[in-house]
Amino acid sequence: MKNKKVVGAVELCDLPAFTITDLNVRVDTGAATSSLHVDNIEEFDVDDELWIRFDIHPDIHNVDRVVRREVKVEGKKRVKSSTATREKRYVIVTPIIMDSVQWDIQLTLTDRSEMTYLMLLGREAMSGHFLVDPEHEFLLTGKD
Repeated sequence: MKNKKVVGAVELCDLPAFTITDLNVRVDTGAATSSLHVDNIEEFDVDDELWIRFDIHPDIHNVDRVVRREVKVEGKKRVKSSTATREKRYVIVTPIIMDSVQWDIQLTLTDRSEMTYLMLLGREAMSGHFLVDPEHEFLLTGKD
């Protein structure tokens, strides 16, 4: 337990590979894997490896700004969504920065347009880094 920071139900993160900063992320201990909202996923091959390109909104305050990103697919995973439907999602690995610390996490990509938060931070990504106090928000930044 030592050296673990306490996070609240909502925190801020950066996804440097996607040029995203200060993204509100929902901390979700009920989800094993983290997930990110993207649109228009297209598959393609690079040297016999599966890659995808997709649209992402790097600025939550300006949804009209869309950037196209490309990333290698690490795998596909069957995930039960919050609406209890099962879907197959692409899994990628990308760096995340929270509280000035950077590490790699697995992310599944999906349509979260009906959800309040564009990203969920799941248990696997938090493991070894954080303890969760769901009563508060923005404990890392003091934005509460």
